[in-house]
Amino acid sequence: MSVARVRRAAKESVSGLPRAFWWLWASTLVNRLGAFVSIFLAMFLTADQGHSASFAGFVGALLGLGSVVSSIGAGVMTDRLGRRPTLLIAQASTAVSVAVLGFMTDPVAISVVAFVVGMASNASRPAVQAMMADIVAPEDRVRAFALNYWAINLGFAISSVAAGFVAEYSYLIGFLGEAAMTMLCAVLVFVKLPESRPDAVGGAGADAAKGGEPAVSMGTVMRDGRFMAVVGLSFLIAVVFLQSQVALPVAMADGGFSTKDFGMAIAVNGVLIVAVQIPVTRFIEHRDQRLLLVLAALLGGYGFGLTAFAGSLAVYMLTVCVWTLAEIINSPIQMGLVARLSPVHGRGRYQGMYTLSWSAASLVAPIAGGTVIDRFGADALWAGCAVVGTITAAGYWVLMRRVPAAGRATEGSRDGARDDSPEEPGAVPAAPDPATSPA
Repeated sequence: MSVARVRRAAKESVSGLPRAFWWLWASTLVNRLGAFVSIFLAMFLTADQGHSASFAGFVGALLGLGSVVSSIGAGVMTDRLGRRPTLLIAQASTAVSVAVLGFMTDPVAISVVAFVVGMASNASRPAVQAMMADIVAPEDRVRAFALNYWAINLGFAISSVAAGFVAEYSYLIGFLGEAAMTMLCAVLVFVKLPESRPDAVGGAGADAAKGGEPAVSMGTVMRDGRFMAVVGLSFLIAVVFLQSQVALPVAMADGGFSTKDFGMAIAVNGVLIVAVQIPVTRFIEHRDQRLLLVLAALLGGYGFGLTAFAGSLAVYMLTVCVWTLAEIINSPIQMGLVARLSPVHGRGRYQGMYTLSWSAASLVAPIAGGTVIDRFGADALWAGCAVVGTITAAGYWVLMRRVPAAGRATEGSRDGARDDSPEEPGAVPAAPDPATSPA
C-alpha cells in the first residue's frame, strides 16, 4: 500500500466528526493517561501498606460494587441534570476521592474511600456515551465509538508503563497524579464542551412533553425487552472477556509461567487494539452487523477456549490475539447498537443500564472464574467460555433478526422516537438524529 493511500485512509478514518467529539475524545485520552489506581491498587495495599492479599481482593470488589451502584444513578443524572454537569460532578468527585485514598492507612477508611472511588470513576461513562450519541451522526457512531475505545487503550498502555516507574518512587505521587489528570479532564469539559442534551440545545424537551416522545424512566428501560436482551448478551460476553484479569494469570501461574510471561501475553491485547482498532473498524463499519456481532462472540468464546491447549508463551499470545480481535469488533458495534436503541431523551438511562452490564460482569467474572478453576480445573473454565460465547452468538443472531435496519428512520424517529417498523434482518436500528449538535 502506498504512502498516499495510507494517508488517505487515515484522513477518512477521522474526518467528518464534529469538533465537540474531539474535545470529548481528548478528555478520554487525558483521563486514561492518568490511570494509576486500577493498575497498582493491589500492590499499594500489599507491598506498601502491608495488608493481606485477601484484603486487596476485598477492596477491588468494593471498587466494582461502587461502579455497579453508580451505573443507574449516573444514567438518571445524565438525563435529568445533563451530560456536562454529570461529567463535571463525576470527574471532580473522582479526583478528590482518588487523592484522599492515597493518604488512607486504616482498613475501614480504605474500604469506604475505595467504594466512593468506584462510584465516582464509573459515573462518567453513561454521560460520555450519551454525549457521543448526541453529537455524532448515526452513520458515524461506530467509527466514533471505535476512536474513543482506541483512545482508552492508548492512554492505558502509556499510563501502565509510566505508573510502573512512578510506583517505584512513590505510590502517593501516583494517586495525586491521577487526581490531577482527572481534574484536568473536568476543566477541559468545563471550558470546551457545551451541553449536548437535546432539550438543552434545541428545545426538544418541550416537544417531548407535548407528546413527541413519551417520558422515559428506569421502568421504561427495564420493560424494553429488545434492549434488555442486548444488556444480557453484553453481560455474557463481558464475563468471558474479563477472564483475562483473574483466571488467565492464575492459570498461567499454575502452568509454571512467571508474572513477566503474563505481562508479555496480556500486553498483546493493548498493542493489538492500538495498532489495528481504527483500520479494522474502517473495514467493518458498513458491513452486516448481525454477522459481526455473532463473529465477535464466537471469537471471544473460542479464543479463551483455545487457552486450554496453550502450553507455551507463544500459544498464550496467540489466544490473546484471537479474543482481542473479538473485542475490537464487538466494542464499537455494540456501543453503536445501544445508542441506536436508546430514545433521545432516555439515552442516559439506557447507557447507564448498558454500563451496569459490564460493572456486574466485573463482579461476577472473577468469582465465577476462580470457583470453576478451584472445583473443576482451568480447562473446564476455558470450555465454559467457548459455550458462553456460542450461546451469546446465538442470542445475537436471534436478536438482530428482530431489529430494524440502520438509516431508515422515519421523521418521527428523528424527533426522538425509534423506528420499530420491520426491516430486513442483519442490521441495527436507526437512531434519532438530534436537531442540533454542538460543534
